[in-house]
Amino acid sequence: MSAPSIRLLLADVDGTLVTNDKVLTPRAIEAVRKLGEADVLFAVTSGRPPRGMSMLIDPLRLTTPIAGFNGGIYTRDDMSVISEQDIPADVVKPAISLLESSGLDVWLYKGADWYVRDLNGPHVARERATVQFDPTLVASYDALTDGLVKIVGVSDELGKVAAAADAARDQFGDHVSAARSQPYYLDVTHPAANKGSVARYLSDSYKIPPEQIATIGDQPNDVLMFAHSGLSIAMGNASPEVQRSARRVTASNQDEGFAKAVERYILGMSGQG
Repeated sequence: MSAPSIRLLLADVDGTLVTNDKVLTPRAIEAVRKLGEADVLFAVTSGRPPRGMSMLIDPLRLTTPIAGFNGGIYTRDDMSVISEQDIPADVVKPAISLLESSGLDVWLYKGADWYVRDLNGPHVARERATVQFDPTLVASYDALTDGLVKIVGVSDELGKVAAAADAARDQFGDHVSAARSQPYYLDVTHPAANKGSVARYLSDSYKIPPEQIATIGDQPNDVLMFAHSGLSIAMGNASPEVQRSARRVTASNQDEGFAKAVERYILGMSGQG
């Protein structure tokens, strides 16, 4: 097998690297191991906090920076911070107000902490299970304006989430990045905190040109990193719009789509079912 032209793969986590039950399958782990054998670096980025990706470090033997909050914070594998991009303090309260007026619940992330005002709110229990740590309950967000890395709007009314994303981009322009990390989550971060910036950061850090970087994901915020890579791969569970934005489409995250993409499109392995 000839050496792959791809030197780094950047992967989204939820809906891509793991199943809907947040399981990292043995085949996915083996695919990452084979990348290492082929001298292809592997990195992850997610809307999750870094602590919410710590369970991936050992099984995947991650050595690259962990890009949490869609690039709002970069940490080493021991969770020490490399760099952090805070949301401008004067934007925080207006952003919270916009999300609330759009009918969304609001969560805040600051440093290693996740703040909520309702422990029984939509998706809190699911998120707790996903990131494997508990939120901090507060009565008010009034004192939390400085040092925030991410504001999340949450709703199962997906039309409201999409409309809030458009409204946030209209109101705040390039003062924030506003993108859906899941259909029911709207992530508001520093304008430099987006997955396109993560791809550029890794390109600069490892001196790898974009054409030798592959990216794989399933959500609209993953399209931002597709544009900064030579090979972009959409999951089979991605929307038609996301799939049209990628050069290749693999199977779903419920059908080993991540591993199949590595095997077929990056390592050039044939005969993989």
